[in-house]
Amino acid sequence: MPGDDYGTPWEAGPSPRHDDALLAVRAAEGDEEAFEVLVLCHGPRLLQLATRLLGSPTEAEDAVQESFVSAWRKLPEFRRDARFGTWMHRIVTNRCLNLLRARPRVAGLDEVPEPAAPEYQVSPPRAVEGFAAVEDLTKAMEGLSAEQRVCWVLRELDDMPYESVAETVGITTGAARARVFRARRHLMETMAAWR
Repeated sequence: MPGDDYGTPWEAGPSPRHDDALLAVRAAEGDEEAFEVLVLCHGPRLLQLATRLLGSPTEAEDAVQESFVSAWRKLPEFRRDARFGTWMHRIVTNRCLNLLRARPRVAGLDEVPEPAAPEYQVSPPRAVEGFAAVEDLTKAMEGLSAEQRVCWVLRELDDMPYESVAETVGITTGAARARVFRARRHLMETMAAWR
């Protein structure tokens, strides 16, 4: 796949406007440059999704890279009536779901990089409280099944409509709603002390 020898190929950011359908057809015919444009355009969003699902930037990068390699090999099977971005979303989500299922039950979010601190100083008691809340949220997330976690992240953090969550995970819209509902309920019950 293009970019394999030079680190993460999507670090360059999105390319100018493009037509995914045309690029996917050209890539399926063996045009590596067309596929590279698709990787550059879709990679950052897919990496963000994988990081949210897996909680580990390193593991997420590997999952996205493996997903693009898999997509490159399967491009001749790509249905032209589907959107390339949706197809890649599903490949990455399935790869992450398989990794989550293979993990031991304890899976921490402590590897997710923390957002930059705001400009103002935080008092030590407030900082300790913040760390405790993050620890409790990490434990609460560990209590979700892999399926619930994936649906919750896609809906709540990636802001996907339920229909897209269902399509990405390969379930019905009702099942996606149920998984998100159960995940929300579990997180609300577990984090009740923080309300």
